[in-house]
Amino acid sequence: MASQQDLKRRIRSVRNTRKITKAMELVAGARLRRAEARIQAMRPYADRMRELMIGTARAAGPLTSRLPLLEEREETRSVAILPVTGDRGLAGPFNTQILRRAFALERELEAAGQGATWLVVGKKGRSTLTFRRYELAGAWVGFTDRPMYGDAGAITHRVIDLFVQREVDRVVLVYNRYISPLTQRVETLELLPVPRRALEEEDKTPYEIALEGDFIYEPEPEEILARLLPAYVETAVYRALLESAASELGARMTAMRNASKNANELIDRLTLDMNRARQADITREILEVVAGADALEFG
Repeated sequence: MASQQDLKRRIRSVRNTRKITKAMELVAGARLRRAEARIQAMRPYADRMRELMIGTARAAGPLTSRLPLLEEREETRSVAILPVTGDRGLAGPFNTQILRRAFALERELEAAGQGATWLVVGKKGRSTLTFRRYELAGAWVGFTDRPMYGDAGAITHRVIDLFVQREVDRVVLVYNRYISPLTQRVETLELLPVPRRALEEEDKTPYEIALEGDFIYEPEPEEILARLLPAYVETAVYRALLESAASELGARMTAMRNASKNANELIDRLTLDMNRARQADITREILEVVAGADALEFG
């Protein structure tokens, strides 16, 4: 059995660790509320963007087939995979599950005879891919906990350039969708070419009904749609970054809460061991005193 001093030292160390994990849990919880508010504020803009695209695509008619970002290649030779990871760890399986899905997607592409081009967001993803000696066509780090619209713009500019220059035939985004602090779901988003379903009607909103009027477009609807499509892709990337940021904070808060709980259980177990060690020392000292007294009495 370990000595009392060793047990006291371990208890002190675990208590210090518990202070850190508790503080990180509280910080992540406070930042998570702000991240949730940013997602909520983003949704109306994304909805209006899609509705405007639907109305403009309806006006453009068959001319939309000439737009580069809507072009579906007859033969897919290379697919760009863009996993969105975090810049830091201590977030449970947040980064691992994203990379696991991305590598599974790569294996599926290889089985279909297609190549993979790698881009990545986040230091964790970049370090993993460079460790495995993958060549990266783009990497963006330093903003995953609080992404800005300009960050999404830089990513969008690069993936559109790769697609338009025909270096890749598809672009797939892999990210964590935020459900709740306890639940984050890995999503795979077909970023390019822009899916045709993004231009199709579902349940009409009042805004879409208003767009069905007889409008005169200046410039032509096709040209307007050509300008809207990059903005739509940029909005989709920004929304994924916000979802990922909230997911990372939720995963970190949960991981730190579990770490604090484990620390409490370890402290209780070590305290019990220390009490047993103290009792054993007291018992041994009493036996030594009794044995000494017996030795004096019968000596």
